[in-house]
Amino acid sequence: MRLAIVPARGGSKRIPQKNIVTFCGRPMIVYALEALKQSRLFDKIHVSTDCEEIRNVVIEEGFSVDFMRDPKLADDYTGLIPVMRWVLDEYKKLGEEYTQVCCMMPTAPLCRSQDLLDAYEIFEQAKGHYPLIVYAKYPVPIEWAFRRQNDGLMSADSPDLLSTRSQDLEDAYYECGPFTLWTSKHLNQREPQSGKVLPYIMPNERAVDIDTPDDLAYAERLYRLMYQ
Repeated sequence: MRLAIVPARGGSKRIPQKNIVTFCGRPMIVYALEALKQSRLFDKIHVSTDCEEIRNVVIEEGFSVDFMRDPKLADDYTGLIPVMRWVLDEYKKLGEEYTQVCCMMPTAPLCRSQDLLDAYEIFEQAKGHYPLIVYAKYPVPIEWAFRRQNDGLMSADSPDLLSTRSQDLEDAYYECGPFTLWTSKHLNQREPQSGKVLPYIMPNERAVDIDTPDDLAYAERLYRLMYQ
């Protein structure tokens, strides 16, 4: 059985109540929930939250929260792997066992149900040997990266490669984070992300991670251009 977990704790600081902030007229979490529902991939969609306000919004939108998250797993330092393990254990206590898990971020309003379908096809072809993580391509070679020093001046990471043509350098990718796919076996490993993982490459125009008000405004502009 397949379970989708949407981790949506309260207490975000840079954007207060980020997970349910208004995004193009609707609570942001709704876009992720609808993408999951429209994919028809999952036997259950569970919102993992410690916040009654988020729970109420989710219920009003027609989705469910079968149980609230343990407050011990809702601080600024707890990662997603412990949350997913805990959710699986709670469902097991209720007599429900899931063999595949999608962790879908509530701050991924540009992600489409087709992304989930295409990624799941890659995941299934690998027959459960590897977890899947979503990546986007860096827009320029990482060999051209600079860092700002304490004195305000810029310093090249790879000065010997600055004059190398982009077509002569390998593409590099970063995790953009809208969702991940796992088997329960992956999650029971000590370090589930330490080995090889499958990639799903997200187009850059939809690979927006919303952490700041500027990110939010940019994502809204993109959404209106693409979908409204």
